[in-house]
Parts: sequence; structure tokens; C-alpha cells
Amino acid sequence: MLYTRTLFFKLESEIETKEVTVITGMRRVGKTTALLHLYDLVQSKNKAVFDLENPLHRKVFEEENYDAVWSNLQQFGITNTEKAYLFLDEVQNLPEVSRVVKYLYDHWNVKFFLTGSSSYYLRNLFPESLAGRKIIFEMFPLTFAEFLIFKHVQRNAPATFAQKAKDKNKISYDLLNPYYREYLEFGGFPPVVLEQNPERKKILLSEIFTSYFEKDAKNLADFKDMSKLRDLILLLIPRIGSRIEVLKLATGLSISRETVYTYLAFLEQTYFISLLPRHSGSVDRQAAGSRKLFICDCGIANILGKPAEGQLLEQSIFQNLRSDHKLSFYNKDGGTEIDFIADGKVALEVKMTASQRDITTLRLRAESIHLTERYVITSRYSEKEEIIVATDM
Repeated sequence: MLYTRTLFFKLESEIETKEVTVITGMRRVGKTTALLHLYDLVQSKNKAVFDLENPLHRKVFEEENYDAVWSNLQQFGITNTEKAYLFLDEVQNLPEVSRVVKYLYDHWNVKFFLTGSSSYYLRNLFPESLAGRKIIFEMFPLTFAEFLIFKHVQRNAPATFAQKAKDKNKISYDLLNPYYREYLEFGGFPPVVLEQNPERKKILLSEIFTSYFEKDAKNLADFKDMSKLRDLILLLIPRIGSRIEVLKLATGLSISRETVYTYLAFLEQTYFISLLPRHSGSVDRQAAGSRKLFICDCGIANILGKPAEGQLLEQSIFQNLRSDHKLSFYNKDGGTEIDFIADGKVALEVKMTASQRDITTLRLRAESIHLTERYVITSRYSEKEEIIVATDM
């Protein structure tokens, strides 16, 4: 059964475009499913899917003379006499394929769809070979809205922040809250969401992390001591929702600050962590400031450590916002903070239970940086118009 993802609508609009469509993200987020969905939508019979984890499929593209690739494609029913649609899954298994794709793209009428499990790989390889020829789409674990689709639960959540705050419904909240509890505990990786047994969910989450560390980290990174990278990951879990203090991390691991920066960059570029910039009217100041940490998924956080309940709630809100909004956070010297600034104009504070004092404090902080729209997001139901309940995110 195909479960609809929000990204599908954008991908579907790319079917008849010329540019190479690239889908990237962590392992097990649903990239192959998206690729096969697009394959099914293509009306032409001049199409084929290649799994580049399969040595026989890799061999199709391993030709010194790229024109000779067409002879190999004929074995899969593909001709160059009409437009061809080629779907290549897991392209990180054949680094040279980008040159083949570029050549065929430039000389023939062919539409490519590619998936790869590492942004680190794709961004380092593709900029030169496919400059101006590709559009990259990032796929993440499920948002809560997508999670409910996978659970066959209908929800009519308002679209805007203002509508979410205004149009709350207690009956809907009571219905959805148990699902949000599950989302907080096990996250949004599709195979984990579809698994019914809680113990097997934990096993799947452990396997997802192991696959990331053993395949992506070890194969893509050129780090001398992988144990330090592992130890850094474990140190990051208790810091979810907090600003990164590189010196403390370096001291705790007995490594240099430069090495910590290198590790963090790798973890971010392979989608394992996200580092939010500090909100500022100056791009230079924003780039230079300390950044706030989130990881890929609540379920992974729970497998690797024991985040506090408030940290998990903030992590889940990040997961629901990251695909559709440009996020930053506000911090003023002395400790004043706003958890999220969405698209540079909406202030969002996350609280387990929101009081009138929380609402007033957020208003004052938002006004100090000239933001007129602000909401407190909470896991507890409240009728106050300044509050959004997490189940509506």
C-alpha cells in the first residue's frame, strides 16, 4: 500500500521536466518508495529502474564509452529513439555514475530520477558534474501529519499558525494525543511507524542507526578514530534543543575543536543532526553565532539516550516544521531565548504546559525583535488563542 507523503506532490510535478530529479536523505526514510511511485506514474513504456546496490545493475553504467551504455540499456527494453525515463536508486554505490548521467543528459532525450542516502556524498560529487542540470529534494522521517496517514487516522488540522491557534478542538486533541505520545517515543521512520510491536520498533530503530554508522559514516567519512564520532553522537543526545558548545565537547572527548567542527559538519551533511542558526537581522552575525542542536528523529534520540520530556517535545516540533519553514532561534546575551523563529517572522515557544506568564513572556521577547506573530506550542490542551497544541502541528 502506498502512503502519501507531502513531498510526493512536488516530485510528481517534476516528471516531465528536463532536469535530473535527485531525492536525498537518510536511509529508511522512504526514498525508494518515492522513486517507485514516480516510476508507476510515468506513462511511457520506455522506462526502467536500476538498484545500484546490485552489481549487475551497476555494470550497465560502467562503460568507458558512455554511448555504449545504450547497448546495455537495451537489455532492459530501453531505446534512445524516444524519450527515456531512467530511475537510479542508491547512487552513492557508484560514484562514477554522475558523469554518465551528465553525458546522457546532454546528448540524448532522457529524464533521470536519482536517489542517494547521503547529502554529504551528493553535495560533494554533483556540484561539478551536474551543475545547472539537477534539482535536489530532501526527504525526512515523517511529520506528525504523515504519521497519521500511515496510521489511517483522519485529521483536519488548520494550515496556518493563526488558524491552528484559533480553531482548536478538545475532542480532536483527545483522539490524537495517544498517537502523538507514540510519535514522541518512536519517531517517524516509515518502517518503525508501520511496525505494531513496540519491542520490534526498538530493534528497527537500532538497526537504522547501525546502518547509518556502519555504512554512511564509515564508508563516506575519512576519520581516523570512528569511536570518537560515536562518542560525540552520544554526547549530543542530552543536548537536543540546546546551543552547541564546541569547547566543552572537545574537552569531554579529548580532541581538538577543529575535529569537533569536522564531525559536526559531517553529521549535519548526512542528515543525522540539524544545527539551527541564531536569528539576526545580519546574515554575517547569524552565520557566526552558536547554533542550536536537533537530531534526525525522536525515535533515534530515545534509542541512543534518555532525553527529557520537554526536549522530545521540542525535537518533535522541529521535525514538523523543518520541511516547510526556514528555522532559526533567538537568543540574547543573558539567556533570553525563543525556541523557533519560522521564516524570520513567527515566534514559537515550546512548553509542556503553557501558563499566562509564558504567553506574556513570549510576547515581550517577540516584540523586542519586532515580531508581531507569536504562539506557545504545548502538549497540553488549552483554549487560549495564543496557544497551539502539538497534535495540530
